[in-house]
Amino acid sequence: MTRAASVIALCIGDPNGIGPEIAVKAAARLALDEGPRAVLVGDAHVIRWYARRCAPLFDVREVSADALPAFSPAALDVLNVDALPADSFKPGAVSAAAGAATLAYVRAALDLARAGRADAVIACPHSETAINASGTTFAGYPGYVAKHLGLASDDVYLLLVGGGLRIVHATLHEGLACALARLTSKQVEGAARAAVRAMNALGVERPRIGVMGINPHAGEGGLFGREDIDVTEPAVATLRDEGIDVIGPQGADLLLTREDIDVFVAMYHDQGHIPVKLRAGRNSAAMSIGGDVVFSSVGHGSGFDIAGQLVADPAPLLGAIGLVARGSSPA
Repeated sequence: MTRAASVIALCIGDPNGIGPEIAVKAAARLALDEGPRAVLVGDAHVIRWYARRCAPLFDVREVSADALPAFSPAALDVLNVDALPADSFKPGAVSAAAGAATLAYVRAALDLARAGRADAVIACPHSETAINASGTTFAGYPGYVAKHLGLASDDVYLLLVGGGLRIVHATLHEGLACALARLTSKQVEGAARAAVRAMNALGVERPRIGVMGINPHAGEGGLFGREDIDVTEPAVATLRDEGIDVIGPQGADLLLTREDIDVFVAMYHDQGHIPVKLRAGRNSAAMSIGGDVVFSSVGHGSGFDIAGQLVADPAPLLGAIGLVARGSSPA
């Protein structure tokens, strides 16, 4: 994406979490502020419940995936996905029905984007517990997006943005021992190349990539293990040969102090998540990069403890939308 996204397919996330509430609030804010157009993707009966309470001045208008009507500043556009039975709409409850509905919304939004009717997809919080309870093995949006787009799961990576940091993950939601056992130079290279393409889309023409080491001090020349000698060092050498501006591998603690890095590549989940979450808290955004659809999601959870209470803050979601709509980063 080389221009601002004008139409956002906004998935409501787990319908029993805070996702529908923040989606409705964000869509109303965008309409008032003349931001990108949001098309809410989810069960219309869930969206109407929140619209009556959180955006009573707006009409709820169901739209077709085949052709969107002209924009109306007085309406919340809804692509109805009939996925959640009315008796399963229970704010605060973790359920298999809500988990299945969450994925149905994502599929519909991805299809809308691939058909050229949305410039980007933004997903509200999901519950991995609910989704896995529905019978679908799920370990985060990147793998699921890859599967729906017909790609290998390792071809789509998570880019976490917040607190002035951008970090791509070579591996993601899996046990640490498993992640490190299967980590290869090819995965590190793929993550770095996806990072370059994502930065180009966000307006950074020639990004500098910082590759974190696997072991402390990137192995200290083998003193702390051979993993960096065997995996990250060959990956960095290949990337340099391709003309990519890459630094590393260096120990993550040292590398993260540098201010001349546009995007970092972390080797595993916590290595990348901890610094972003420490700086940005819930005001972070996640992008699934490597596919042909711009896909972003918020960096916080479903908030079941406050679901339905109408107190959820849409600010992090608006930050995620800003990331793809204007190329800006969340706080």
